[in-house]
Amino acid sequence: MSIRVNRELMQKGWKYFDIMHINRRVARIYENGKCIINYPSFMPYNLYFEKSDDLDSRVNNLNNFYYWCSSRVLTLDRKYAKEILKTIGASQTTTDKDRAMIAISYHGLTLTDVFWIRAAKEKITFEDVDLYSHSLSGAFADVSLRGKDITLQNAEFCKVQDVAGDVGTLGVAPKAWIRKDGEIYLLKDGDERDVEAELLASKIVACFDVNYVPYSKDYFEGLKVSKCKIITSLHTSIVSYEHIDLYCTNRDIDKLDFVLKKDSYSYYMMNILDYLIGNTDRHWGNWGFFVDNSTNKLKGLYSLMDFNKSFLSYDTVDGSVCQTTDKKITQRDAAIVAVKKIGLNQISEIPEDWFADVVIKEMFFKRLKILKNEAL
Repeated sequence: MSIRVNRELMQKGWKYFDIMHINRRVARIYENGKCIINYPSFMPYNLYFEKSDDLDSRVNNLNNFYYWCSSRVLTLDRKYAKEILKTIGASQTTTDKDRAMIAISYHGLTLTDVFWIRAAKEKITFEDVDLYSHSLSGAFADVSLRGKDITLQNAEFCKVQDVAGDVGTLGVAPKAWIRKDGEIYLLKDGDERDVEAELLASKIVACFDVNYVPYSKDYFEGLKVSKCKIITSLHTSIVSYEHIDLYCTNRDIDKLDFVLKKDSYSYYMMNILDYLIGNTDRHWGNWGFFVDNSTNKLKGLYSLMDFNKSFLSYDTVDGSVCQTTDKKITQRDAAIVAVKKIGLNQISEIPEDWFADVVIKEMFFKRLKILKNEAL
């Protein structure tokens, strides 16, 4: 199978697609919008179908399907997105339907979960397309991390799964999945500031009692990148708060209450640490829940990660606007609320010599002192 997008996929009529969870057919969506839901409890959290012959319901089903597919494809604000899309022969489109075509060309695969898409009469199983078991040769990394044209040699080695992991990974910074010593890692670049910020923030977060993703220093083609081990697997997926928001909205559930009932401790620790390290990128796609793949049920919030936009909006003690709540409050106010709820939970001291920048060091310890005083 070519790594290039099948441009005729939607144009010639597609009859139906199956939404798969490993080898379980969860639902089927027909070209006219009719659907069959085989396992309601195994539906993706951001996909909602109505079993109705009503025209409006069928149109909504199609729109919801296209949206779900498009949510599994990188966005144009990703660095080197244009280069990636050019390499796979996809247009730089913004419509959900056209982006859905890109996702479907790669069976809707991502390394965040075990859902995938199977076309009518396709005789394949999850084992045929599974990204977790694929070699992840790194043949596409030049394109994803550096925006370079793919070499003829890499093109010969590149398989659909090499491309699918990177195409299906969201976020703005350039990144690529590779396999080293049998383990899957994400390499992330951006610029030297972002890489250094992620590495320092990761060390600081380790000094608190919270589940987090450790980042370490690595190099790709001689340039420094941050590296972290994958947190999903065949057994565990993740679902973003953005998708949980949609799930709650469709069921008239209060979103923040839903989160706090599931894992209030991790939620409050996220607000504490984002304030301390000045993380300005905790948008709704950047935190969420672990999912047990055997049941498709939510567990606690997934490990705190993605620190490359730390130490920004760091010129005042208030920080930026808190992104994890609908209320318009500062990161400082959100952190103070959190400390009063659960305490500071610092487990080790943070050496001053970790900080190369004096201004950043002074602001960090000023913020830490504020929270220590609130915790008394």
